[in-house]
Amino acid sequence: MTLIYLVAGEASGDVLGARLIAALRARDPSLTFAGIGGDRMAEQGFATLFPMRELALMGLIEVLPNILRLARRLRETEADITARRPAVIVTIDSPGFTLRLAERTKPLGIPLIHYVAPQIWAWRPGRVAKIRARVDRILCLLPFEPVIFEAAGIPASFVGHPVLESGVDAGDAARFRAAHALSPESRILVVMPGSRRIEVRRLLPVFGATLRLLAQRVPNLVAALPVSPVVAEAVRAGTADWPVRPILITDNSGKHDAFAAADAGLIKSGTSSLEMATAGVPHLVAYKVNPITAAIVRRLVRVPFASLVNLLAERAVVPEYLQQDATPEALSDALATLLTSADAAATQRAAFEDVLARLRPPEGLPSAAAAAIILQAIEDHP
Repeated sequence: MTLIYLVAGEASGDVLGARLIAALRARDPSLTFAGIGGDRMAEQGFATLFPMRELALMGLIEVLPNILRLARRLRETEADITARRPAVIVTIDSPGFTLRLAERTKPLGIPLIHYVAPQIWAWRPGRVAKIRARVDRILCLLPFEPVIFEAAGIPASFVGHPVLESGVDAGDAARFRAAHALSPESRILVVMPGSRRIEVRRLLPVFGATLRLLAQRVPNLVAALPVSPVVAEAVRAGTADWPVRPILITDNSGKHDAFAAADAGLIKSGTSSLEMATAGVPHLVAYKVNPITAAIVRRLVRVPFASLVNLLAERAVVPEYLQQDATPEALSDALATLLTSADAAATQRAAFEDVLARLRPPEGLPSAAAAAIILQAIEDHP
């Protein structure tokens, strides 16, 4: 049987991995899988080598205390691949871990495909030489990425963005309101503090203070928090004293229903912004990291926006509040505008349509496009 080795390091990669497994099995039911994944991949019958949450770290300063444990997990993964000899290795995002793994497994001669292009167009373009030496192909989520990697000598394919098959635009607003006994007058704010523990620790206090101010200006305010199971307990503890009733959601169906019912969103930077756009929810983006990490990143970043919606639109569609600008006062002011101004909300929604059109693959669904390329790589490998 053909073995495909998948390595995901965080919640978004876990979702990608789960859809990829389903798409690969649809093409070849005899395929088997091994590697590292989370709950979504487990739903596909995937057994992880060790808990994926151990890799869900970010930031230069935040990773340092975990260096020894990460190094041990890296050695364990390399040994497992060496013993199993899969037909292909598919690393999914999390470049800090997965590209180090790629370097270690390169001598084995196993084709390695990296799913989700490292954002060399955004920061640290010098990484491209190391990437070229470690991976055989990159599967890109954004339409402008393949030409950048091809120019650097790395085969790359645009497979479309997985947000298009996430179902975030297929929720039921009435079902959400009924499930949580919300009145028609309730104003629903979707709050997304991130899928990593360090993100939750930094953003929840700011978001809580924001809602305290916003509730004074917007009556009947309700906060809906879709959270990854990895951080659910931390979010539950961090929102216990919020002045606005928090509804914690850990399943995709509830999340999509919350999006359908939402009047606006307060979210961390990242794929969440594309989810909001796909669901048609006007929103703003906020983000905070360790000040030392922020100072380093500021010197390396090469793009004008943090939000993918803004990058694809090539203009500031979604307000961004980063680091010292992410204050409760600024966030509550911006959210009050979105919740009370029909024009502000409509302007964002109109821009979302153009952004989403750019994310569609040439044909089919993103996971199917990725699966086809992976199977072709196995077939082409001698």
